[in-house]
Amino acid sequence: MTATDRPIAGSGISDIKFRKLASYIERELGIKMPETKKVMLESRLGKRLRVLQLQSFDAYIDRVFAGDDSELVHMIDVVTTNKTDFFREPDHFDALGSKLLPAALEKNAGRNFFTFWSAGCSTGEEPYTLAMVLEEFRLSHPSFDYRIVASDISTRALDAAVNAVYDLDRVLPVPPSYKKKYMLRSRDPGTQEVRIKKELRDKVEYLRLNFMDEIFPFEGTFDVIFCRNVIIYFDRATQERILGHMCRYLRIGGNFILGHSETLTGMNLPLRGLAPTIYERV
Repeated sequence: MTATDRPIAGSGISDIKFRKLASYIERELGIKMPETKKVMLESRLGKRLRVLQLQSFDAYIDRVFAGDDSELVHMIDVVTTNKTDFFREPDHFDALGSKLLPAALEKNAGRNFFTFWSAGCSTGEEPYTLAMVLEEFRLSHPSFDYRIVASDISTRALDAAVNAVYDLDRVLPVPPSYKKKYMLRSRDPGTQEVRIKKELRDKVEYLRLNFMDEIFPFEGTFDVIFCRNVIIYFDRATQERILGHMCRYLRIGGNFILGHSETLTGMNLPLRGLAPTIYERV
C-alpha cells in the first residue's frame, strides 16, 4: 500500500466542522451542501489530507479557515463538479449555426464581430465545441468574426482547458471532419491524445469567476451566453439571482442557453423562450 492509498486516521468530519464548511460553501459558492453530502465531501477531501500529511478532516478544515488561501483554492476545486463533453446536447449547436447566428447577422446589419460566454466551462469541451461551430459558420460568412470568453471557478479545470489536451475517447462525439480540421494527434505513438489547434485556442479567453460575486470582470455585453447544467447545483432563489445578474451582461436581443435539465419556470427574468432551453433577452 502506498502513502497516497493509506486510509485517513479518525472517523470523518465532525458535525460542527461539517456545518462550518457547508455554511461556507453555500454562502461563498452557492452550492447546496446538505448532511447527505458529508460522505461525498470526505471522499473528495481525502486526497488533500494525504498530500498535506494531515491526520484528520477537522485538522484540514482548521487549516483552510486559518487563512491558507492556496489551500482554499484547492478545496474549492475539490468541491466543485466538472462534468462536461464535446457536443453535449448537440441540438443547441445545431440551432446556433442554423438559426441563431443567421438571425443575429440580420438583426445587427453592418456588425460582424460577436461575443460569446461559456459560463461554467469546466475543462474546455464546451467552448472548443462552440469555437468549431463558429469557425464552420465563418466559412459561409467570411466577414463574420467572434471571441469566446470561458469561465469557471475551478483553477484545476481552467488549467486543463487552457492546455487543451484530451484523450481520444473524450473526443468521440466530435465529427470526423472537425477532428481533422481542428485537432492535432500527439507525435508520440504511445500517447492516445489530441490537442485543439492553436488558431482555435486563440479564440478562447479563460478566466476564473465565481457566480456569487457581485461584479463580473466584463466590459460590454455578450451576444450569446451558454450556461448549461450549472445552476442545478444551486437552490431556486440563488438560481434566479445568478441568472438575473448574468442577464445584465447579455445584449438586448441576445440569446441565453440553458441545459435541458434546467428551467426558468416561475422566475422573474428578462428572457423569453424561443425553443426548449433557448431564450432571448428582452
